[in-house]
Amino acid sequence: MHKSSILRMQWFVDNYASKINKREVKVLDVGSYDVNGSYKHLFNEQKYTYTGLDMEDGPNVDIVLRNPYDWEAIDADSFDVVISGQAFEHIEFFWKIMEEMTRVLKKDGLLCIIAPNGFGEHRYPVDCYRFFTDGMLALARYVTLEPVHVHTNCAPNLNLADWYSESCADSILIARKTYNGEPRHPDFKTYRCIPEDQETLRDGLLTYSGKNNIQRFLRKIQEKMALACLL
Repeated sequence: MHKSSILRMQWFVDNYASKINKREVKVLDVGSYDVNGSYKHLFNEQKYTYTGLDMEDGPNVDIVLRNPYDWEAIDADSFDVVISGQAFEHIEFFWKIMEEMTRVLKKDGLLCIIAPNGFGEHRYPVDCYRFFTDGMLALARYVTLEPVHVHTNCAPNLNLADWYSESCADSILIARKTYNGEPRHPDFKTYRCIPEDQETLRDGLLTYSGKNNIQRFLRKIQEKMALACLL
């Protein structure tokens, strides 16, 4: 678990989860297996009840799934906070996991997902995706969650070097569930994409001005395509 991911989840806890006015706040961590660190220590206040969920039994895992896309052991509307970090890139059909995360989240509960934007391939057991701000927003729209905060490789101020990384850039989504029960999808027959203002979504956080590895790669492709058009 790289440092910038821990810092972003800590920021979520400090600014959002900590403000949930309940005596007990039930937290579900999706993909919690502790390979090289976890988020569990961020929820060590007495009010938090932390549960780790993964496909494999092991350190920091309380619930072992038989089927990653069908969480039959967990009732709907069970958790106040559902988090996942550095897992979605390894999930082939991550939108199905998004449905289950939404289903088990209570009304007015908070969801937080951190996933890489720029990072070298790391198969565990596979490595499928990278995410941008619009991609994180699309996750919320897919299950009709209210986006609260979305950013890619930003920080509260430009002096926080540990928040920034050219090789390990993170995207984060914080969203709220405004209804009970099963996930609600848009009417895809009539759906139209309306881009959001990313500055508003990141709510005052500042963007790292450098380019990560994926952005450099895309820039090279654009330059080669432009050159080919001139030939």
